[in-house]
Amino acid sequence: MSLAKRHALVTGSTSGIGLAIARALAKEGADVVINGFGDKAAIEAERVQIEKEFGVKAFYHGADMAKGAEIEALVVDAKAKMGSVDILVNNAGIQHVSPIEDFPTDKWDAIIAINLSAPFHAMRAAIPGMKAQKWGRIISTASAHSLVASPFKGAYVAAKHGLAGLTKTVALELATSGVTANCISPGYVSTPLVERQIPDTMKARNMTREQVINDVMLAAQPTKQFVSVDQVAALAVFLCSDAAAQITGANLSIDGGWTAG
Repeated sequence: MSLAKRHALVTGSTSGIGLAIARALAKEGADVVINGFGDKAAIEAERVQIEKEFGVKAFYHGADMAKGAEIEALVVDAKAKMGSVDILVNNAGIQHVSPIEDFPTDKWDAIIAINLSAPFHAMRAAIPGMKAQKWGRIISTASAHSLVASPFKGAYVAAKHGLAGLTKTVALELATSGVTANCISPGYVSTPLVERQIPDTMKARNMTREQVINDVMLAAQPTKQFVSVDQVAALAVFLCSDAAAQITGANLSIDGGWTAG
């Protein structure tokens, strides 16, 4: 499959799942715009590496995904630099864990803004161009928490359930336009962020590394294996293919069986 001459915008893509998706799309020939926070030198190194390794154009935009005006500017800039936004991947996300009665209202607002409102703003800005060219792919990184709940993650669960519903609505609106909209819902994914949590949890719970992984992190994942970022990225690439043209409005689980029970 080739995505040559396609142009992709991937939010929250300076590390983890987003970076893996951006790299996978670039490997198939798509030009990409990456977005996110982090060390400027490290981000620039990733951008240059994408261009060098895959022979595509790669750009960076530092839009704050909590701000609608900046998201709209991101899409406009991506169109200006690449000529179009054919593939939109809504990946930016944050998390906070707290009982509802103690949940800080600023954390609630931020999680809803970045995990739910940001995809709305990005889709709103990108869809007219996709409809005009009669081709587009919208992929949103949801979560197993778009299908099931866990305690103390009220804002995140609400946002991801909302994102799944928004995706269904957009898919129906665009059903005859050549544009698809789908969610990918991973379980626990092996990322640097997850890896950094292991030593602290070992100490706090007086557990071995294996116990933390199997009894805490992967307690809900029957396979007892992390999902890899490359597995998520491969699914995203497939959804951009012609073979996936009739997959729209779907919420595709990649969670080691978490939501099967």
